[in-house]
Amino acid sequence: MSGPSSPPVASTTGAAHRDTDPVTTVPATALATAAVARESEVEVLVGPHGRVHLLLDGSDTGGALSTLRVELDEGSDGATPHLHRHSSELLHVLEGAADVLTGDRVITATAGDLVVIPPGLPHAFAAARGHRVRLLLVFTPGIDRFDLFRSLHRVVTGTEPADGLLDLQDEYDTHFLVSPPWRAARARPNG
Repeated sequence: MSGPSSPPVASTTGAAHRDTDPVTTVPATALATAAVARESEVEVLVGPHGRVHLLLDGSDTGGALSTLRVELDEGSDGATPHLHRHSSELLHVLEGAADVLTGDRVITATAGDLVVIPPGLPHAFAAARGHRVRLLLVFTPGIDRFDLFRSLHRVVTGTEPADGLLDLQDEYDTHFLVSPPWRAARARPNG
């Protein structure tokens, strides 16, 4: 269909047109192709109390985001208290229930809940007592973080000392800290 009543169409080359009238352009810097993480191809880090599926890293998404899926066994600890100075972190509970530190309070998020942690806010997560959990984590902007998760995996499995993580904090915008509210909540029999 053509003529004055035709809707504007954005082409894949970035040129938009209604017959000959330019309407909109797609930025040349847009990601050239969709980033796809196929379940059968992602790297999975298996630890003593869960699994981490490395889905897409920052370089896979043109810096838009990095994302992974975390599966924790019943009551297991996930991320220790930390903060990101430059990144937001989204936690989407896919199944189960998670205790989530948000600043100085601990909430329980259940299947379907979404928690967005802005830069600078201390946070942590774990499977809630009596529950397993599956989480989708998304960090934005996306930087390459998968090597940090590989290092964390080596620490959890005892093949690398934990103090080496301190040298990686600036590189991965992940700054570890102590959180008395988190410690107290995780020490309680029902918390």
